[in-house]
Amino acid sequence: MDGQEPADRRSFFRKPAAPGGPPPRRPAPAAPPPPGSPAPPPPPVYVAPPSGPGSEPPPVSSVRHPTFHGNGGTLFGIHVVNVLLTLITLGIYYFWAKTRIRAYLSGQTEIEGDRFAYHGTARELLLGTIKAVLVFGLPILLLQFVRDLLDAPVFLRRLADLAVAVLAYAFFPIAMVGARRYRLSRTSWRGIRFSFRGRVAELLKIFILGSFLTGLTLGLYYPFFLVSRQAFLVSHSYFGGERFEFTGRGRDLFGRFLLALLLTVPTLGLCWVWYVAFKRRYFWDHTTFGSARFSCRVTGGALLGLWVVDALILVGTLGIAWPWVRVRNVHFAFRNLALVGALDLSRIRQEAQQVGSMGEGLSGFFDSGFDLA
Repeated sequence: MDGQEPADRRSFFRKPAAPGGPPPRRPAPAAPPPPGSPAPPPPPVYVAPPSGPGSEPPPVSSVRHPTFHGNGGTLFGIHVVNVLLTLITLGIYYFWAKTRIRAYLSGQTEIEGDRFAYHGTARELLLGTIKAVLVFGLPILLLQFVRDLLDAPVFLRRLADLAVAVLAYAFFPIAMVGARRYRLSRTSWRGIRFSFRGRVAELLKIFILGSFLTGLTLGLYYPFFLVSRQAFLVSHSYFGGERFEFTGRGRDLFGRFLLALLLTVPTLGLCWVWYVAFKRRYFWDHTTFGSARFSCRVTGGALLGLWVVDALILVGTLGIAWPWVRVRNVHFAFRNLALVGALDLSRIRQEAQQVGSMGEGLSGFFDSGFDLA
């Protein structure tokens, strides 16, 4: 009551005493001002920042790196069982084997503390492959039968050759779209699925125009064709309701492509490793998701070292060490990849897309090599 603080009360402005040391000295009370003098100014008041809806501080930019928790030993066990059962079932178990590998790789991939999940089934792959063979494979077989076995006129044989070439060419964009649509729709993170919403007709136009101009320019248009195809595949991919974007341009890739062409003979083709690394960096660095951007740091030297060691391991073990090579490649890719920038994941909502598996079966039928992992 005399204007002094109690002895056991802590002050916000007073530094606490060190453990075991003497208590801090209490400042002497200030002398009252003489009569008639102006009152001292009031002490500054600490005002807390506003809180509540709409007053949150802006999000802080962050860097997110994917992590892979799998190991070659576990994948080798899965691989051995897959090979044995595939041989015993005369290849029928292949679809179950493929599904098990995808589920394992997805389940061991993590970002921001949560892992991905794969929801595809072997039955879907089997039925998709059967449909692909019936709808797309049989016409090619019949045309080849007309060309090679029937005693048909030369005109019909040449027409069958042309039809086979056109069908095979058209099937590749169909396979790419179908496989990407199926694979993304069967992949989720934090319970939200990915999706692909591109149309086959649009990619088919890109293929036709790109192939024509590539041939017309003796291959010089190829980088522009690659960028157009990548823009289509990325810009029609979604996570929930959030869309991926691609901002690359073909002319940015053209210089490195031309340089690789000129150095092919002097470097015995090794210059293409550096071109592949540059293309990988460029594609990732120009891919965005919301306000965040992907970043890739892979270099040509590191990529060459990875491929050389992979080849030595596979040749030295007669292919037995394939699971360890697969894990090495995933670790290498994730080590050089990051998602940089502020990202509000709480506003992303599920927008499921119902898709079939025939495109995935067609991808396997042509072995197009499309794989998210």
